[in-house]
Amino acid sequence: MEIDLGFAEKRDDANWLTNRYFPSKLGGQPAWLELDSLPPPSQLQCSKCKAPKSFLAQLYAPYEDDFNFHRSIYVFLCRNPDCQQTQSAGNFTVLRSQLPLKNKFFSEEDPDDEGDPLPAIPCVKKLCAACGCHAPHACAKCKAIHYCSAEHQRAHWPRHKLNCGSSAEITRDPLCKVEFPEFEIVMDTNPTKALEDDKDDDARLAEFQELEASGKTGDLSNVSEAEMDKYFGNTAAADDKTFRQFKKQTAAEPEQIVRYKRGGQPLWITDTAKTVADQLQSLPSCSSCGGARQFEFQIMPQTLTLLEDENLDWGVLAVYTCAKSCPIEGYVEELLIKQDIVADDQS
Repeated sequence: MEIDLGFAEKRDDANWLTNRYFPSKLGGQPAWLELDSLPPPSQLQCSKCKAPKSFLAQLYAPYEDDFNFHRSIYVFLCRNPDCQQTQSAGNFTVLRSQLPLKNKFFSEEDPDDEGDPLPAIPCVKKLCAACGCHAPHACAKCKAIHYCSAEHQRAHWPRHKLNCGSSAEITRDPLCKVEFPEFEIVMDTNPTKALEDDKDDDARLAEFQELEASGKTGDLSNVSEAEMDKYFGNTAAADDKTFRQFKKQTAAEPEQIVRYKRGGQPLWITDTAKTVADQLQSLPSCSSCGGARQFEFQIMPQTLTLLEDENLDWGVLAVYTCAKSCPIEGYVEELLIKQDIVADDQS
């Protein structure tokens, strides 16, 4: 079955990852698509600790119809460890946005990728200097810098106070406590044919173990032994047939951070019966049209090695969206199911 895999790559110039170029990306600030009706800060606020959520990733995933010519899916999460619960995505928010070819924000012509990148297409609303989300609050002194929340204003103040009230050009300097490291997500369809159907399970697993032993498992080779055990070692899930299948399917491309298959099935990391089966049996309908949702893509645990945040943990993040990708205005929430690896006595 054909599936698209996403790989993280650093860009020499992050300006190629602005909304003008319709990027798929991990970390940094969101590249907003619909520029009039940004989600309000309250929608991206953690329901438990009330802190603003951090932008994790976005995928550019257009459909073949008039009102989905441009289409992006955004994923946000609260980084507070106290807000992370096993088999629960309560600290995540997923948003869908889409535009027709003819719209008031972007040219109908493809963006030129030659030469130097052009600036982002500006939003109608002000953006937070710390996170890039809708910012209704301005610096009380200079009125030139805006924020989504008092928390982000406090986080940004040590840098802003150096130029507050001056006419110096404002430059963006990412805050590691707010933004994740920024990467382009480069999508590739069936990048290898290493897992041919005529290979038996043992041969596939042996290939993965050989890659592990030789240190050729991509970004995973830079992970400590403890971290490796956490995701791919001798955990209680090691004897789980689902977990073994996960390892086999990722062995040929261990650096993959995204798997995209609209209408397909996630590659679960452990037995769903012990983890998220109840959530899968009662998927909420689309909040906009009332129609069914379907699986669209998943974010892999390999992503964790790139985020530089030891408090984060997951096995699989599976994103479900409206099967019709129904017409909307602005941004609409979609669904994420988080599956974790847990010991048998915790499941």
